Amino acid sequence: MSVPQFGHREDGRDYPDRPAAFVLLEQDGRIACVRVAWRRGGPKLDLPGGGLDPDESPAAAAARECGEEAGLRVTVAGEPFVRADHYFVNDEGRSNNTRGSFFTARLEAEAPELKVEDDHDLVWLEPLEAIRALDRESHAWAVAAWLRRTAPWSLAASGG
Repeated sequence: MSVPQFGHREDGRDYPDRPAAFVLLEQDGRIACVRVAWRRGGPKLDLPGGGLDPDESPAAAAARECGEEAGLRVTVAGEPFVRADHYFVNDEGRSNNTRGSFFTARLEAEAPELKVEDDHDLVWLEPLEAIRALDRESHAWAVAAWLRRTAPWSLAASGG
């Protein structure tokens, strides 16, 4: 299966590969997102997640990042439901090609003691609202892919 590439390369900038993992967590019809305060260009909305630490599995990174960014303890599904790459320049001006694994997760508990990123705030959005609001195209694409997999309807069921 090919992995889609999102974002745009800026001329004269290197984009080293950076493995990353993100969580799609649904609760009561809404999904967890994080509003990230950026000094340049105002707040951005992302799915919880980020880069892998050395010797860390993608699933472990997804769970850790959900705690650090959103203050949520989650159990991450074993395998990613999609993968997507994204050319990305962070708020400090560092660029990379984020090699993202997107996982579903189950909420275990609110865990404010895990939250260490003060510039991230948890926001719960309906999936279609999230698709419109998420800053990174790869994150919006992952939510759309998740919706297609989990929709409670099908053409066969609707007689179509």
